[in-house]
Amino acid sequence: MAARSDENPARWRRPFIAWLDGIEKGWAVPLLLALFVAVWTAYLVIAYLGAALHPDVLETWTLGRRLEWGYPKHPPLMGWVARAWTSVFPLADWSLQLMAMVNAAVALWAVDLISRRFVAGEKRVIVLLLLMLLPVYQFHAQRFNANTVLLAIWPLATYCFLRAFEAPRRIGWAIAAGVACAVAMLGKYYSIFLVASFVFAATVHPDRRRYLLSASPWISTAAGLLTLGPHLHWLATTGATPFDYALAHAGTDHATALREVLYFIGGLIAAAGIAAVTWVFIAGERLARLPQDFRNLQPGLWLLSLVAIGTILFPAAVSLAVGTDLPSLWAVQGLFLLIVPIVCGTSYPIERFYAVNLTVMVAGIALLAVVAAAPLHALYRHAYGYEEGRGFYRSAAHELTTRWHDRTGIPLAAVSGDDALAFAAAFYSPDHPRCVRPLADQHTWSFFPRKIRLDRGWAALCFADQPDCLNWMERTTARASDFVRSEFDARSTLLGKVGQTRRVVMLIVPPRRDEKPPTPPDVEDFSSSRRSHD
Repeated sequence: MAARSDENPARWRRPFIAWLDGIEKGWAVPLLLALFVAVWTAYLVIAYLGAALHPDVLETWTLGRRLEWGYPKHPPLMGWVARAWTSVFPLADWSLQLMAMVNAAVALWAVDLISRRFVAGEKRVIVLLLLMLLPVYQFHAQRFNANTVLLAIWPLATYCFLRAFEAPRRIGWAIAAGVACAVAMLGKYYSIFLVASFVFAATVHPDRRRYLLSASPWISTAAGLLTLGPHLHWLATTGATPFDYALAHAGTDHATALREVLYFIGGLIAAAGIAAVTWVFIAGERLARLPQDFRNLQPGLWLLSLVAIGTILFPAAVSLAVGTDLPSLWAVQGLFLLIVPIVCGTSYPIERFYAVNLTVMVAGIALLAVVAAAPLHALYRHAYGYEEGRGFYRSAAHELTTRWHDRTGIPLAAVSGDDALAFAAAFYSPDHPRCVRPLADQHTWSFFPRKIRLDRGWAALCFADQPDCLNWMERTTARASDFVRSEFDARSTLLGKVGQTRRVVMLIVPPRRDEKPPTPPDVEDFSSSRRSHD
């Protein structure tokens, strides 16, 4: 069937074949990625019409308001990216949704850089289309945080390492590999497993002597350490609070750790399930050649396979040894390391019949998601709400701003309380106040605003069903000479139609009359690390 179709394609297939002809001409892949961004951004805009951004995205934007070499929970890359993006694009839901999809598209582009080292034409685009069948690049990507920022960084680092390994005498690629590994570490410390996998692959690969006896690995190491230098200094001088956050995931017993590892592997298998089944249909009986194809892999593809093995085995081994949480979401950015060797390592050509069918399948899923799934999701969430309460963020932020202005007549400068509500108030309030609750105290409620902060004016928000937050708010009122505590019902809306309501408690501490409003540099920001509080 495939042979007959390639010899005499149906009329409806010819536009797709013309597009496939453009792969090596340089325009087909950019067009595919542009359509990917447009369609899935439209999905996010429609699906979340009645809701605010996810708390992770709001937290990322809040972090990026101050460019620092580190933040209490994570390294700084995600905040830097959000800051750079919002310096160009407006503060709006669609803007940050577009940012998330552009990040996913950059990830796919970086994977294509790797694929084109080994194959041309249809196989290149089949790699991308199979990746587009993973929920990683759409639904996981929308939560732009320390995990999703790695979607683009991991393949870029892998590409640089591949080039450095292939040509160890080219200093430029050695430097690029080191810098890219450091940037991955600035995204999330979990990237240490990618770096360790590079070391493992370089050590085990048959061509290891040519690489390891060159200056390339030493140049990469030096470039990486120089890039990480400011962040390492920040860690040394601030108490290394991100390590405290990371260690909070450790300490489970071995039985629990074993379950975590099994769930980790199962989650990765599930994430790649649709792509794997699709590839089985494309390969057909030729799938039996897989063992022989792997034995005959090109050196570069063998290197990628070793890296893939390391990114799965190393975190699993550490989890078993130390007893840590191990969600599969921490590793999904590395799934391309499995797909590229399988597709690019095939010893047989892939008929255009399959490339066209896969293109239609991916396009059909995307269009169905925009036309049907997105509106249904918006209606469902309007009726039943979100667990994190994001349907109420915008309403709560606007109500807080209105009452603050009625009480004080000046812009709101500082807000805290429940993290998600504080992030939302900072983003959705036209005053864009600063969040002033340090993340180092995120789960202890041991932070209390300084007297100077209360004197300059401050507000807080809690949901009425959050006893820890309400207790903290009650203790805070004892420190204020003047305050207003009130409650209101935040409402979710969808195209003007009111949905669910949720009770919100508000605390307003107006500024003292003799206190000058703070200038932005004086505003205490939650992203600063160690502070003493009275």
